[in-house]
This record gives sequence, C-alpha cells and structure tokens, in this order.
Amino acid sequence: MAVKIRLKRMGAKKNPYYRIVVADVNTKRDGKAIEYIGSYKPVGEKEVKINAEAAQRWLANGAQPTDTVKALLVKEGIIK
Repeated sequence: MAVKIRLKRMGAKKNPYYRIVVADVNTKRDGKAIEYIGSYKPVGEKEVKINAEAAQRWLANGAQPTDTVKALLVKEGIIK
C-alpha cells in the first residue's frame, strides 16, 4: 500500500484551512485518511501545527510527503 502525507481541505468558502493527513495514494483529496497529524491555516494569521513524532514515524515507514507538505515539514524543522 503506497501512502502519502498530504493536505485535506476543510473550512468555508474563501476561508480554507487544511488538515495534514496520512492517506492511501488512491483515496480522494478529501476522502478517508489513515491518520491526522497536523493542521495548516494559510489565511489571516498563518498557523502550522504538526505532531513531529507522528510525522517522523510515517516518514520512516516510507510515506511520501507532497511538495506543499514537504515545505511545511522543512519550515517546522521536522525534516532537512
């Protein structure tokens, strides 16, 4: 089973926030996730919360982050 760490869109129209989730590659963008590991709010006061321990565990098990999630993980210092 191929697994990705990606964003799941939540929130209202023109006021999004995203959950950082671990999901199977074949699921829809807003479909069922394996595990919720953080959140990202790009509008207004930008906010990023990531469970570093869970993210590192999934990365060690072979989960591939999307480009956006990878940038957030680098910004938070979880990966180099």
